[in-house]
Formats: sequence, structure tokens, C-alpha cells
Amino acid sequence: MTATIYVPADSSALSLGAERVAKAISDEAEIRGVDLSITRNGSRGLYWLEPLVEVATAEGRVGYGPVQAQDVPSLFEAGFASGGDHPLKLGLTTEIPYLKHQERLTFARVGITDPVSLNDYLAHEGYRGLRRALDLAPSAIVKEVTDSGLRGRGGAAFPTGIKWNTVLNAPADQKYVVCNADEGDSGTFSDRMIMEGDPFVLIEGMTIAALAVGATQGYIYLRVEYPHAHRNLNAAIEAAYRAGYLGADILGSGRRFDLEVRLGAGAYVCGEETSLLESLEGKRGLVRFKPPLPAIQGLFGRPTVINNVISLATIPIVLDKGAEHYRNFGMGRSRGTLPIQLAGNVNRPGLIEKAFGISLRELLYEYGGGSATGRPIRAVQVGGPLGAYLPESQFDVPLDYEAYAEIWAVLGHGGVVAFDEKVNMARMARYAMEFCAIESCGKCTPCRIGSTRGVEVIDKIIARRDHAENLALLRDLCDTMLNSSLCALGGMTPYPVLSALNHFPEDFGVDHAEAA
Repeated sequence: MTATIYVPADSSALSLGAERVAKAISDEAEIRGVDLSITRNGSRGLYWLEPLVEVATAEGRVGYGPVQAQDVPSLFEAGFASGGDHPLKLGLTTEIPYLKHQERLTFARVGITDPVSLNDYLAHEGYRGLRRALDLAPSAIVKEVTDSGLRGRGGAAFPTGIKWNTVLNAPADQKYVVCNADEGDSGTFSDRMIMEGDPFVLIEGMTIAALAVGATQGYIYLRVEYPHAHRNLNAAIEAAYRAGYLGADILGSGRRFDLEVRLGAGAYVCGEETSLLESLEGKRGLVRFKPPLPAIQGLFGRPTVINNVISLATIPIVLDKGAEHYRNFGMGRSRGTLPIQLAGNVNRPGLIEKAFGISLRELLYEYGGGSATGRPIRAVQVGGPLGAYLPESQFDVPLDYEAYAEIWAVLGHGGVVAFDEKVNMARMARYAMEFCAIESCGKCTPCRIGSTRGVEVIDKIIARRDHAENLALLRDLCDTMLNSSLCALGGMTPYPVLSALNHFPEDFGVDHAEAA
């Protein structure tokens, strides 16, 4: 009987030696005359266990990890091809607590299937959402998405159904669907995991979006730093065309949708939707004035749906299982699940998909296992480099858009980066201003000049030069950037700066009594 072995081809797993492990398993099997096949799957998102090798058994898939090439001979000696005992054996993968207690909706197939096998995708409930969408009127598809409560997972959290409804009702001879796959936030990797580990779900979601609004052309704007995602997306798109899931006659419906991948050129600001559209049109990535909104005048001046990878990859399960099924997860106005990316100074970094409402404390300690250094976790930045720094006193606030807004914080793309007690928060605030200065498109003065002045002012505060005056100046500067910048890059840089100053004033030479 042929044994089936799974070795991730996810880029993070590859960076940890997965390619060498796959070759070692193949070579050792040939030497020993063991009959097996190796499937290159995506990552389960348990990155402290990568490379995570799995073996299909009658009871389910058994995991071993982290496996290195030198471990392979002893794995074969232990009979791992049939689930044998070994020091690296983890038991049934689905029973690992980190994975067992998640609610995987968007990531239901990631780490389970061969990412570029259409047959594998179909065998795991793929394209069921599209088949249902083909039986619905465009307005009914939009209503399903609206009723689900799905909000944009790219940062702004705007209701997806409202955006789609605007495009649906905008008269035009041509409409577009654009996927923002320019994942540039520090500590985030969920978009990459989807595109590398389950590209068909993104293609299906974009196709459903096209049916909903009357678009016939789609583009995935992919950051150039994701070569493995680029390869898998193109392979999946080709397979979808061959099988009739893309093209002039989708599944014999007479409906058309064409899709292609376009590479970005490394600018962080192109993650902002209008700057992305400028780049997609072949122009310099500069932020556009709004209005008009992209839903009215987007790509090439036509109505355009533009959503993040996770938003679009969630659409198939909404259409397949129904709006009510998705709404049953979450809390308040934050419905469904959020793929959370846990990184930084933690023992167990990885991808955790949970319903809205989980707390940072649970993420950091029950999933992350505390800090990797063993020191207390002092600060956590949530929402990427423009997100606020949260102190330990706010670790119990539920992850919910409105709850975070109340404490002047954002969930953003779901990135969570932890820092232990050795972090200097004044220097982290300086980094935020420096990041903005480097990545600014330069179109508006508050962002272009304000961030440069911000670095200078923080340097003076750290050096204790005109201390009180520069602290007041920093707050005034942040107020100007917050209220006058053209886009979120300049407008949100004050979040990490002011949160660091407010919650960790001692690092700026201010005592807590004075800060209060």
C-alpha cells in the first residue's frame, strides 16, 4: 500500500528546510524500497513546528515536527510512513490544541490540500459557492454578502456588501474586480498563506464578486516579494481556465470572467487602494483624491470592486454555507472570523483563525505560549506598522472593531506583534515616523514633511533637548498628520507614536503622573 506523506511548500516552511526534508524523504524511501507519494501542501500555520511533515493513516493525518533532513533516517526506522512512534511525533494533527480550538472558515483547506490541484479543491467543497452564485441574481449575491456581516479584512473594515452594491448599481460598459494582494504590513502573512496554500479559493471569490457586480475582468495585484504565491496563482488560474471556471462561458452559464496576476514594485503605499489602482494602470503609485470612490470611478475610470485577499477568499464559504452560518461567528458588528497572525517575541508564532471576541491575553499565552525570551510581554502592536501599541492593561479587550476603536486602536489586517520588557517604546515611535517618511508617496505635505519632522522631534526628545517643548510639538504634529493626511499612511502613523507616548511615557522621559 502506498503511503501518502505531506510536506509543506509554503515559503516559510521552505525557509526552514522543507525542500531538503522532502528530498531526504524521497531519497530514503527509494533506498529502503518504501512505496510512498509526497504531496506538497500549504502550511497549517503552526510555524514553530515547521517543517511539519504529516502522514495519512486510517485514523487521520499524523504530524511530525519540526523535521530536518537529518531526522529522516530515524523517522523511517521508527516506521513513520505508517504513523510509527518517534520523538518528533505530534499525534493527530487536528488534535494539536493550537489547531483544534480554532474556527477555520477562510482557511478550511490551507495545509490540507495540494494547492494547485483542482481535483483536490473540488474534493474539499471547492467551487460550491460559485455554483450557488450562478443560480442567483446579482442583487441576491450582494444581499447574501451584506447579510453575512462580512467587513473588509484589509484594514478599513468597510462592509463588503455595501461596496459591492455601489458597484452593482453604477452604470458602465466595463467593470472590474481587483484583489489587493500587496500584503506589506510587518508581522502579517495570512494573504500569502492563502495564495500559496489555497489559491483556488481566492479565484472562486473573485469570480463570485464579478458575477455579483457585472464585472468581466479581474486583476490580482501581487507584491513582487511573493514568488511562490505568484507561481501557485498562475498555475491555479490556468487550471481554472482549462476546466471552465474562468473564461468566456463559466460552467456553461454564458457568463464571462477573465483573471490575471499583475506584480507590484515594492512600494508600501500601493497597499492603499487608489495608489494600487494608479500602479495597476502603469503610473507612479500616488494616492488619489476621494471622491470619486473606486466603486464609482476606479480602474481606468470604471466602477471597481477592490478587496483584500482575505475578504475575497471568505466569499466562497458565505455563498456555500449561507449568510446566517457566517454571522453565527463573532460579536457585535464584527461578524465571522479573523485570521490572526501572531508574530514577534512569542514561543509559538503562527496563524490563528478565530471568531471575533478572543482577547490578546488568550492569543499571547494560550496560543503563543508567552514570550520566547521568558520575559514579561510589555507591549503588543496590533494592525501592522500603523497600529497602536497596547499595554498589558489592555490585553483583555476583545478583538472587535468597535471595542478597539474605543481604546483608540485598530485591528487592521489582523497582525499581532509582541515585544518583551526590553523594548524601548520611544525608539519604536521613532521607527513609525521613519517608516512613514521612507514609504510616503510624497503627494501630501502632512505625510511627506510631517513624518520627517517627526523623526527629528523624537530624536530631540530621546536626547532630552528642549524636552517639554518637543513633547508638545510631537503631539501637535501627530494631530496635524491625523486630521490632514490624504491617506491612512500619514493619517495613522500617529497611532503607534501616540500610543507609545501615552502608555509608556517613561521611555520618553516623562513620569506617569505627569503624563496623566
